[in-house]
Parts: sequence; C-alpha cells; structure tokens
Amino acid sequence: MAEQVLDTLDVALLEALREHPRAGLQEIARIVGVARATATARLQRMERTGVVTGFGPDVDVTAAGFGVQAFVTLEIAQGALEEVHRELAALPGILEAHATTGRGDVLCRVAASSHEALQQILVQLNHSASVVRSTSVVALSCVVPWRTLPLLRSEAAPGSGRSPSYR
Repeated sequence: MAEQVLDTLDVALLEALREHPRAGLQEIARIVGVARATATARLQRMERTGVVTGFGPDVDVTAAGFGVQAFVTLEIAQGALEEVHRELAALPGILEAHATTGRGDVLCRVAASSHEALQQILVQLNHSASVVRSTSVVALSCVVPWRTLPLLRSEAAPGSGRSPSYR
C-alpha cells in the first residue's frame, strides 16, 4: 500500500474515534467540527489505504485472564521464515510476531494464563524444527501501552484549508 500522509483533520478524527469509540459518525463529525460527509470521506479513505484497520473493541489480555506476558526472540533456521510464520499463527498465545534485524530473527509477544501455560508455549516453540534457539523475557508491567496518536499528532501535515476545532 502507498504511504499515506495524514493531516491534522485526519488525526483529529482518529483521536475523536479513540476517545469516543461508541459515538456514531454524525457525533464524531460534530465533535471534530466538520460536516458528516467530510468525516465519512476521510475515514473511508483511511480504511481503503489501510491506515484504519478496524473498529473492534480493544481487549486487555490481562483483564481477560492472560496476565503472564513475555517477549520471545527466536533464532530460526536459514530460509524457514514462512514455516515459522505458519507455526506461530497456529499458537493462540502468540499475540504478535515480527521479523527483526540483529541477533534474533523473530520477536514474539506472548500471553498466557499462568507461568505453566507460558512454559507450554515456550516448549512448543522449541519443538519446532525451524527454531534454532529462543530467548524469553517475562514482562513485569506495561510502562507505555500500545498507542499511535502521539506519533500521528507529531507528524501530521497541516490541514487541508480547514482548522479543526477539535483539541
């Protein structure tokens, strides 16, 4: 997908959606101070270009019973990334995995209901013929949760001739 440059109005719409997730589009447009058609067109463009990937609820995995989390670095066999991708996707406890540079090849974020359940996930990972070595670091607490708005705000292009009244 082509890189999308967001302007201050786009960011204001995203911020309003984040702060008022149950509001309808008419209400979001009112909060931001634009016409509903403008808000609709902007949000549809951000969906079409992949900037907005969903409107589902955010889930706190700790509150849902998966309070043990870890980051696992995998060193994998040469050329085994596709196989590792399939294996990781089949493990429900893998929240996300990223191919990386440096000593490890893949960094995984893992969640489990207990230390024993985490150990089972680690054993499953180490049984993979594609995994040469793994290193685990248990997360004690979340210092900065997943967020995007500060980054988007910091790099937003000036609005398209319109100064949103939001914020």
